[in-house]
Amino acid sequence: MSLRKHLRDNHSEVDAGPLNDVLFILLMFFLLVSTLANPNVVKVSNPKGKSDTKVSQNIVVTINKEQQVFIGTKQVNMADIDSLLKKEVEFNRKYVDTPTVVLNVDTSAYYGGAFKIMEAAKRAKAKLAANIKS
Repeated sequence: MSLRKHLRDNHSEVDAGPLNDVLFILLMFFLLVSTLANPNVVKVSNPKGKSDTKVSQNIVVTINKEQQVFIGTKQVNMADIDSLLKKEVEFNRKYVDTPTVVLNVDTSAYYGGAFKIMEAAKRAKAKLAANIKS
């Protein structure tokens, strides 16, 4: 009888201290990695805006103040933007249904190029988003 009473009184407990440490380290790792994985490598001064919508950045097209055009980090010619953008959209269709073209234009850039890119994205049947400062 004393054996049964001894078994009932013994409660096992799990120490959650190391679990908290591991979860904190994982949280810090993912926060740091997410800030380093910014596809906007070409630095431009974006215009200010009031609305803020988060968009998955499949294809980033950048125009800097020297009127240079980049798809991702690769510099391209504005005359070839229609075919190159269509090629990028078709490549990204393997991974998402409707790829998104994110337009990243410097405030001092000529916006005629931005409108050409908008038209090219529309012809390629992609979503379009503009990158702004809030």
